[in-house]
Amino acid sequence: MRFISWNVNGLRAVCKKGFEDIFWSLDADFFCLQETKLQAGQIELDLPGYESYWCYAEKKGYSGTAIFTKHTPLSVSYNIGVEEHGSEGRSITLEYENFYLVCVYTPNAQDELKRLDYRMRWEDDFRAYLTELDKKKPVIVCGDMNVAHEEIDLKNPKTNRGNPGFSDEEREKFTELLNAGFTDSFRYLYPDKTDAYSWWSYRAAARQRNIGWRIDYFVVSDRLRENIKDAYILPELMGSDHCPVGLDMTW
Repeated sequence: MRFISWNVNGLRAVCKKGFEDIFWSLDADFFCLQETKLQAGQIELDLPGYESYWCYAEKKGYSGTAIFTKHTPLSVSYNIGVEEHGSEGRSITLEYENFYLVCVYTPNAQDELKRLDYRMRWEDDFRAYLTELDKKKPVIVCGDMNVAHEEIDLKNPKTNRGNPGFSDEEREKFTELLNAGFTDSFRYLYPDKTDAYSWWSYRAAARQRNIGWRIDYFVVSDRLRENIKDAYILPELMGSDHCPVGLDMTW
């Protein structure tokens, strides 16, 4: 069973850059998107064989998540049940017999960490949400989690320490999530793999030079570790400042 996650940084834009060709080539059971940047009715996207679920931000052209799936879920829920976090379209949860799938677009702490306090509240509430789901059945959570967890996860850790996405506070919250019973699937399989990034700045030819960050994840309940067949990053696939990441599972 194949899971793909991609921050498309504007779905309408990436549809003009070969999105459908990439979508079909990956042949995923579940294809999760972040930063769709659209409202209901703003795109015509016909993907036969897939059901689609959308969570929109109230603010136009901002945030937003979507899941395309070959498998009809038992239930669908949007956002995480906390009023403060309900307006930005940041998460979708699909329930299946053996697991929950959560697609998430984690809030950015922003320049000078001006939104860090909100980010910390989000982290605590999101972790609580996932741990409650995990009490019922295992969880697969994917998306742009807007943090490079360890120094190995970005090209220039020393000069970026304290910047949004690599502040001590954000990194510690990711550690807390893992300590709550979850596994970073990519690092579980490839603990020492360097130069493995999923996002690059548009500035200074960063992608061509592979000066990047790994901020897109598949995190799974610890008890799903043995079901991980592979976890991977697809930097050759273009169209956004992020590339798709994937997870193959066996059941």
